[in-house]
Amino acid sequence: MSVVFLDNAIVHYEVLGKGRPVFFLHGWVGSWKYWIPTLQVASTSYRAYALDLWGFGETAHNAMGYNLDKQADMLRAFMEKMGIGKIAIVGHGLGALVAFHFARRFQTQNVLDRMMVVNCPVDYGAVNQRMLTSAPAELADWLSNRAPEVVAALSDTAKADPKAIAASMDDLQANNLFGGARQTDLPCLFVYGQNDPAIPPPPPEKLTIFSHMMHSVTLESSGHFPMLEETQKFNRLLVDFLALDSGVSPTELQFKEEWKRRVR
Repeated sequence: MSVVFLDNAIVHYEVLGKGRPVFFLHGWVGSWKYWIPTLQVASTSYRAYALDLWGFGETAHNAMGYNLDKQADMLRAFMEKMGIGKIAIVGHGLGALVAFHFARRFQTQNVLDRMMVVNCPVDYGAVNQRMLTSAPAELADWLSNRAPEVVAALSDTAKADPKAIAASMDDLQANNLFGGARQTDLPCLFVYGQNDPAIPPPPPEKLTIFSHMMHSVTLESSGHFPMLEETQKFNRLLVDFLALDSGVSPTELQFKEEWKRRVR
């Protein structure tokens, strides 16, 4: 287990591979662990980091760090501590929201190359109310397909501080996440699971908020954890996205027919 001390508290991370850095940020359920299959693929060409955010996994419970801006600040402090420059971010659920806050807060520092955001709510109304009222263990049982490998990947769920989940939801409700995103030149690929009960894919009219540098794909056989439920398709999509030249819109990706559902 690898850790650094930020704000006098432990932040846990794991890292594999060499090359350009890619950060993987988990969602409201689980920890860095469910990224393991994806990390193994990404690490063949990139230096792949997976972090536990404040209040999750082996990272400290730090109530002062639970809002989305503070989680983004933790990510920037980690980069500075480790001497890491420009990164790509792959964020899921909560991690996707942190990625957008990171992009907004540090866009002038030229530290973010691209984002792949998985099952990211485009607004507070897109979130199933059960996400706001259930304990972490209940959420894991509801959102996972209960396959043995998925249960193992989510084994850190009970370590999550419910206050961290609540703080992120409060932030999502209070802030217009995509207010400035329409004008961004940052390549951003949205990925959704068609069968996700918590964060359904946005309807076509919601896609009008996306800029020309944003692209949306829905995986038809996935729920809340496409990286675990359609691992091969998800990883292929990730590798293709990361391989694009910097500044190129993900609309240039040549998607395979088997993963097309809603592509914009």
